[in-house]
Amino acid sequence: MAEKPWKKSSLPGVSVRQLVEEVPEGGSTPDFEQKPITLALQEGKNAIFRAVVRGEPRPEVCWQSTKGDLSNSSKYQISCAPGGREHVLQINKLTGEDTDLYRCTAVNVYGEATCSARLTVIEVGFRKKRKRQKEPQEDLRKELMDFRNLLKKRAPPAPKKKVDLEQVWQLLMTADRKDYEQICLKYGIVDYRGMLRKLQEMKKEQEDKMAQYINAISNLRHIRVTKEGVATFDLELDLKDSGSKIYLYKDGEMVPYGFDNLTKHCLRRLGKRYHFQIRDLRPEDSGIYQVKVEDTVVFSTELEASAIPARVVVPLAETRCEEQGDAVFECTLSNPCPSAAWQFRRRPLQPSDKYEVSVSPDGLTHRLVVRGARFSDMGVYSLGTGFHDSSAWLVVEAGKDKGLQTTSADSQLQGRRGGKEGRLDVHGKGRGTTQSPTSRYKPGTGSFPTEARGPTGHFSQRLADTEVQRGETATLSCTLTSDLGPGAWFKDGVELTTQDGVVFEQEGLVHRLLIAHVQGTQAGRYTFVAGNRQSEATLTVHDPPTIAPGAMETLREPLVVKAGKPVTVRIPFQSCLPVQAAWSKDGAELVGSGSRGAQVALGDGYTRLCLPSAGRKDCGQYSVTLRSEGGSVRAELTLQVIDKPEPPQGPLEAQDGHGAGVCLRWRPPRDDGGRAVERYVVERRQAGRSTWLKAGEAPAHGPAFTDAHVEPGRKYAFRVRAVTSEGAGEALESEEVLVAPEALPGAPSAPAVLSASSQGITLAWTAPRGPGSAHILGYLIERRKKGSNTWTAVNDRPVPERRWTVVDLRQGCQYEFRVTAVAPSGPGEPGPPSDAVFARDPMRPPGPVRNLQVTDTSSTSITLSWAGPDTQDGDEAQGYVVELCSADSLQWSPCHTGTVPATTYTAKGLRPQEGYFVRVTAVNEGGHGQPTALDTLVHAMPTTVCPRFLVDSRTKDSLLVKAGDTISVPVSFEAAPMPKVTWLKDGLPLPKRGVTTTKDGLTQLLIPVASLSDSGLYTVVLTSPQGKEAAHSFRIRVAACPQPPGPIRLQENVPGTVTAEWEPSPDEARGVPLHYAVQTRSSANGPWREAAGRVHTNRFTLLGVLPGHEYHFRVVAKNELGASSPSDTGQPWCIPRQRDRFTVKAPRYREPDLSQKPRFLVGLRAHLLPQGCECRMSCAVQGSPRPRVTWFKNDQSLEGSPAAYSTDLLGVCSLVIPSVSPEDSGEYKAVAENTLGQAVSTATLIVIEPSS
Repeated sequence: MAEKPWKKSSLPGVSVRQLVEEVPEGGSTPDFEQKPITLALQEGKNAIFRAVVRGEPRPEVCWQSTKGDLSNSSKYQISCAPGGREHVLQINKLTGEDTDLYRCTAVNVYGEATCSARLTVIEVGFRKKRKRQKEPQEDLRKELMDFRNLLKKRAPPAPKKKVDLEQVWQLLMTADRKDYEQICLKYGIVDYRGMLRKLQEMKKEQEDKMAQYINAISNLRHIRVTKEGVATFDLELDLKDSGSKIYLYKDGEMVPYGFDNLTKHCLRRLGKRYHFQIRDLRPEDSGIYQVKVEDTVVFSTELEASAIPARVVVPLAETRCEEQGDAVFECTLSNPCPSAAWQFRRRPLQPSDKYEVSVSPDGLTHRLVVRGARFSDMGVYSLGTGFHDSSAWLVVEAGKDKGLQTTSADSQLQGRRGGKEGRLDVHGKGRGTTQSPTSRYKPGTGSFPTEARGPTGHFSQRLADTEVQRGETATLSCTLTSDLGPGAWFKDGVELTTQDGVVFEQEGLVHRLLIAHVQGTQAGRYTFVAGNRQSEATLTVHDPPTIAPGAMETLREPLVVKAGKPVTVRIPFQSCLPVQAAWSKDGAELVGSGSRGAQVALGDGYTRLCLPSAGRKDCGQYSVTLRSEGGSVRAELTLQVIDKPEPPQGPLEAQDGHGAGVCLRWRPPRDDGGRAVERYVVERRQAGRSTWLKAGEAPAHGPAFTDAHVEPGRKYAFRVRAVTSEGAGEALESEEVLVAPEALPGAPSAPAVLSASSQGITLAWTAPRGPGSAHILGYLIERRKKGSNTWTAVNDRPVPERRWTVVDLRQGCQYEFRVTAVAPSGPGEPGPPSDAVFARDPMRPPGPVRNLQVTDTSSTSITLSWAGPDTQDGDEAQGYVVELCSADSLQWSPCHTGTVPATTYTAKGLRPQEGYFVRVTAVNEGGHGQPTALDTLVHAMPTTVCPRFLVDSRTKDSLLVKAGDTISVPVSFEAAPMPKVTWLKDGLPLPKRGVTTTKDGLTQLLIPVASLSDSGLYTVVLTSPQGKEAAHSFRIRVAACPQPPGPIRLQENVPGTVTAEWEPSPDEARGVPLHYAVQTRSSANGPWREAAGRVHTNRFTLLGVLPGHEYHFRVVAKNELGASSPSDTGQPWCIPRQRDRFTVKAPRYREPDLSQKPRFLVGLRAHLLPQGCECRMSCAVQGSPRPRVTWFKNDQSLEGSPAAYSTDLLGVCSLVIPSVSPEDSGEYKAVAENTLGQAVSTATLIVIEPSS
């Protein structure tokens, strides 16, 4: 719950972490398309790592190694293709120290992606030796002396801080997965897999504890040290109770904290985000920090001692020395800082004959020696660590033998230096004159000598302390009482020139110093010197956060977005101090990070406001205030959300105009969506219809409309929409309004078909009733084909009778008819249509259906099928009627409306388990045929399938599982309906450790971690609702490697034999099947050999025991999963040998002469290899005495060559070149020599260079 969400990368070995809850549309987290690969290169070559990244916005890529940073530009070259996504790290001139794990990290605002690659440097011995020989001898001597001094002065190692392992586990629970290995190595956790299992269990317990106090925890950010030397870490907490107490612990001890910048530990809270700061860092501040809510740890992080910047413990002191003497500066830091650098007058110093730089063996004391100091070396010397620095003056005084005399050249040098470095004589005398050092600027406190100050009456207005904002123009001015010359300006004792970016002005006695666009580095003590008079003032530069000018220009224009779109406002800023951002809307503060509301975020150098889905309610004036100790800055922006307008305000009044139409009135919409209303669109719909027709448009300034195109006597509904440039909004709809009708006749009845034939169809109908139906002039008759929407008139003139025969019809077509009454006021509404009728001679009813049967049943349906009737029994059927009759009723009920065209039908909605009689009747124009019914009662219930298991020959009846593994046994079955599934173990209900699941004909047994108690006979029982059962049994045996047997006892029961007896293995008492293997070792035969392989008893007798030999016994318990550790005898068994005297007469024989000169049984063969591959040349040589093989390349001996090595194993000789290069091409020769002669075998090696 405390971890950030992880995402799966497209490449293995890449870790992608999402830093926000939701990624807006169009953005994406970083990922690697190509990651750097692991390299193994020879010493002296160059290594190149390439990585291709993607992400929106484009991620920033940084390279790191576990041994330190990669800031040495001559050693490490980091580049990126212009506009491309490929990033390259090149390491030049590899050495053994470059062997390391290199990590590439890609970061953007939504997440980060990390991958790593290892570099292995193959060191070659002769290269080191050759390099050492080229070094000057004096450098070697100096290096040895330094090493001896280092051994003498080496300080005892600092005692390691004891860390509670419980805190380490808490640190692992909130750490990134990529840091697991580093933490485990640091704290001595060697069982990595065990650590992961325990960590998973602890996380579950931790989540249960945290659930008591918090709803969610997210966006954890571990400790990091800012450029200002402040350690910060933060997290987001959604507390259940806002009154819950939050504690901060360090190494298990509670640490008090405040809520401002005046305390060492402080907490700043912004909404749900808690931001902790640790100021004034010291080495003792390193350790594991934990945040607790009440008594539960929710976050742990570690401050490494190496991350704490070095502080100045003993600062530099002012140093005085005589001219041509040596000046020594020393500064002591709190902890080692390899990056500390010396500066003179803010310019870096490089070690040379002039400047000697050294560091004490403990790395804390830094020493600078200025050799042969001159007056030009006077000034401020400083030591900087990146976070802190210390400065002091060097004062060069004239020697006792020199007095006040200095050479003219030195004076001129001082004059030139004074013009550049600001060391000009404060009395303002000309260059080339000789001055006493005591009259020069007085270092130390930054003040001038008393002689330089003079009386204050020479200034009518002195310099005043000034405070300005960074980027503004600062003006320092003073007014003299008399003209003392042009004067000079100094900053912190250094004379200013126009090259320092300042402007000098003089108007009479008024002197001004103008500094445009003041920066923080220009703050300090300023002095104006005229003659022997001076005035001082302090310039203070406030450095509030600054917003980029381009961003301010953009914010001046209103931000216009469409409703529903996400809005992201990102304001970049710059600040040297910690910043707090406060967003507000229309004066109300915005707080929260929910998924629907406004989301406020503060990152490194930016603050962001996100609206996941903008709405009209989000319109308004937004402002953000950035505050720091240096001040505050405010930025404002206007957000306009454009949307379609709301419906016009109702009600929509619709009034009948009595012949003029319908008059409509409404009010303009309450919200026009940010755009002016251009017009209104009016639509109408006739009652009983679903189609809306456009009635017209009304102008925006007049919300009224009259619709004259309405028919009297009809009802209409109207609706109005407001239209803007964004489109039409929602509609305002009116109630139905009736337009006053004229007295028209009503509709006649539906025509009845009296007769039908191929010659004509005779119709009859009744007269209409109601107003307008008193005087009927006649009737108009219309016809249409069935399925058509077009009505065709049958007669041109109204017919007075209410009976008519329609002729001129197409034989075989099906027609519908309707009648309209005509009165003096006009024709009325058409009557309803008649039933469809065929224009053909009368048909015979169809015969009965055939082969009626039930094809399927369920608890609520019955499916029937049948064959059509025989045409000999009647005309062809045009449809079918399916009827049901329940068992307790005599009434047949149709299952559908109309007829069924197909010969199959499913009757649905039946009562479960109910019995029904079924019959089907064929229908055509001639009428209904004879119904066909089933003789038996049909019940609405599913087809029963008896439960059975789907097992075959591949199904195992026994399963052997190793203890600690997971048991998963799936069993397939079929049954209908779903049976009851019961699992049993040894005839008893399944223990709680076993988990069973059943779904879709599959039941499965799952035991996460098998133990010996899980062995037994497992049975699955299927029970159908009818009580039928089916069972399937299988046996599971959980076993582990057996324990070793007990002690072994040896005794001699029969002479010449020895019997070994041992205590059985403890597993044998628990009924675990196992056997024993007996191994013996005698003094005559050194290695162990197996005397008996499968012994099922606890004793074994060894035959053929020889006197005088010692016998050792070893017994191992074995089963199917492996063997136990052996049980050995403590003392060997030995029978004393009784020696008899006898005489041996050795036969005389002559040894054969096996001497032979060398010869090659298998010679060398030619090799053709690509560059970088391994080359192995082998040959087989024979000879007596054993020949010595020497290898040559181009007749040059390869003995001692570091690029290749040779082996000789039982006469098979090989020359191995690990990685061939084009220089290795040539002719190779193997020469075998002994005292009788020599043999030669040659071969050629050709190395192919890769094509460019």
